[in-house]
Amino acid sequence: MGHKTRSRKLEAAARSQHPGLFRSGSHEPARTGAASPRSNASVALASAQEWVRWLVPLLVVLCTLAAFLPTLQNHFVNWDDDKNFLDNHHYRGLTWQQLSWMWTTHLGHYIPLTWMTLGMDYLLWGMNPVGYHLTSLLLHAASAVVFYFVVVRILTLALPRLADRGHALVASAGFAALVFAIHPLRVESVAWVTERRDVLSGLFYLLTLLTYLRSCERPELGRWWYGLSVALFGCALLSKSMAVSLPVVLLILEVYPLRRLGGSLGWASASARRVYVEKIPFVLLAAAASALALLAQLSSRAMVSVAHLSALERLAVSAYGLGFYLWKTVVPLNLSPLYMLPQTVNPAATPFIVSYGGVLAVTAIALALRRRWPGLPAAWLAYVVVLLPVLGIAQSGPQIAADRYTYLAALGWAILAGAGLMSCWRLSTSSTTGAPATWGLAGIATGVVIALGVLTWNQVQVWQDSERLWTHAVAVDPNSFMAHNNLGYALDRQGKLAEAIEHYRQALRIKPDYAEAHNNVGHALDGQGKPAEAIEHFQQALRIKPETAEAHVNWGLALDRQGKPAEAIEHFQQALRIQPENAEAHGNWGVVLGQQGKPAEAIEHFQQALRIKPDYAEAHSNWGVVLGQQGKPAEAIEHFRQALRIQPEKAETHNNWGVALTQQGKPAEAIEHFRRALRIQPENAEAHNNLARALAQQDKAR
Repeated sequence: MGHKTRSRKLEAAARSQHPGLFRSGSHEPARTGAASPRSNASVALASAQEWVRWLVPLLVVLCTLAAFLPTLQNHFVNWDDDKNFLDNHHYRGLTWQQLSWMWTTHLGHYIPLTWMTLGMDYLLWGMNPVGYHLTSLLLHAASAVVFYFVVVRILTLALPRLADRGHALVASAGFAALVFAIHPLRVESVAWVTERRDVLSGLFYLLTLLTYLRSCERPELGRWWYGLSVALFGCALLSKSMAVSLPVVLLILEVYPLRRLGGSLGWASASARRVYVEKIPFVLLAAAASALALLAQLSSRAMVSVAHLSALERLAVSAYGLGFYLWKTVVPLNLSPLYMLPQTVNPAATPFIVSYGGVLAVTAIALALRRRWPGLPAAWLAYVVVLLPVLGIAQSGPQIAADRYTYLAALGWAILAGAGLMSCWRLSTSSTTGAPATWGLAGIATGVVIALGVLTWNQVQVWQDSERLWTHAVAVDPNSFMAHNNLGYALDRQGKLAEAIEHYRQALRIKPDYAEAHNNVGHALDGQGKPAEAIEHFQQALRIKPETAEAHVNWGLALDRQGKPAEAIEHFQQALRIQPENAEAHGNWGVVLGQQGKPAEAIEHFQQALRIKPDYAEAHSNWGVVLGQQGKPAEAIEHFRQALRIQPEKAETHNNWGVALTQQGKPAEAIEHFRRALRIQPENAEAHNNLARALAQQDKAR
């Protein structure tokens, strides 16, 4: 490879400045005779440096685990976790069928390696969220320690005159690693199970950087390290396509700190051309990943068209993103899971004007200081390049910004923080105050780390469950219609219908044409026994968004409650025309057919529902009811048992099981299930009635 001669010089220089940093390729010459006091002191110093070298990354891991520890108490949330995990059986395991799905599916992102880690989680933990959060946390901790070693190498290359200060180097690298790892902006990527793709892709991304830098340091093994870096980059892309920016980031590193491009070497020399050729495999992989990512977005309809935005409006959104992430990096307060894209973008609005000024100011400062502090323009350019795919040119999702997008973009700023600490350390040790200034600097760095850790600890707990998450989001932005809708949904699932309806209505006050909120408020009203009002909202939802299959399903349920089974079935049929794999439409159609005395047809629909959604507890329970009506209590009980295996705290299923046991003449066992139903749902009138009958039957038997 074309960089071997240059790399050998860099490595030799680094070794002479910091002997503990790289392994030597040859043995030390044998020494005879008694060791002098000076040699003993040198050995002790080297031993201390080696000890500190491994202590610091260990502390990085421990601090990262400590800051994110509350994530192990978190649940799945109704922010894609329900769609990706709770309602999705395809990823559950690592059989050929599941692996085939992982490598061919596009749920908005092409992430087969991420799905494989989630499939492994299911094998280990089932649907217990603790295991999923633990895996994400361990991956993030691994990224933190890999980043530490990346920073050691970059600082050694960038600040060779300071690299001989062993303690300063490892402490500065540790500080940089912690600024990255325990910053509150990392919480969304670590504490949200859906964003497993961030932490996994980030780990492979950092390993790619480390091995690439290693290929420049170790010319005798250069080809091996280079090939490994290409393979790891492929793994990063298969975990999340956000890593596509890496080829450009590598070019930035070639300019500084590797210094193999630009400057006296030029941009078009023979050595420069060899550097460009080395990037070809990375560019080809990035191009393929970009194409797959675009297909994934289009296939899932995740891409939001911004064709209605002018070029100036798109520029405003992009500038806002650059300024927003930079500001939140410095002041990580009022973080939210959702920063809504305004319904109308006014490029002259104050937030956008401030963003233009901030971006121009940072750019001007970086250019002005490019010779004195070349790390600043390098970090700024890398920051812009990494964020470019998510700056709103092709909008994906309803947000104008998202904390998770900083996972890779913040790496440059963390390295600058470490470099700044290292430079200040040199100044403090060379000043007249000496040690006191050094201790003061260490105190400031420790204070920054503690502050970030406390903020992260608190932010992790925001993601504890859906209600807490969206309550926080509404507090940060009361005008977020989507946050109100999601909070309403969380309350709805808990049976708090009145509170849920209020948040749905608030979402509709902010955005009257919000189809999902119309559907949700209709569902809640139907649950309150107001089917006529509910149907009005289902009609509104379908006028706004005719392909809303859920609105047809809910409309059908409301019609069934009104005693109109034929009309209800028509809506279930329409839902299945829109979405053939809608398990709820099949399940509810089966319920109506069962009520009409058509058990064979009903069972066909329950079977279809369970084929689509194997853990559909209601389908098992309703199938059991139909079998009970056919006088088959033993078969019915088997379905009730399966339903409760999926959803143990379901009062209705316990009640139905009790009815089947009563049919079998087992009142004592039936009584136990009726009582379980009442422990779960004390106000269940049917269970009370059935319990009274079973007790009377038991008394007669005596």
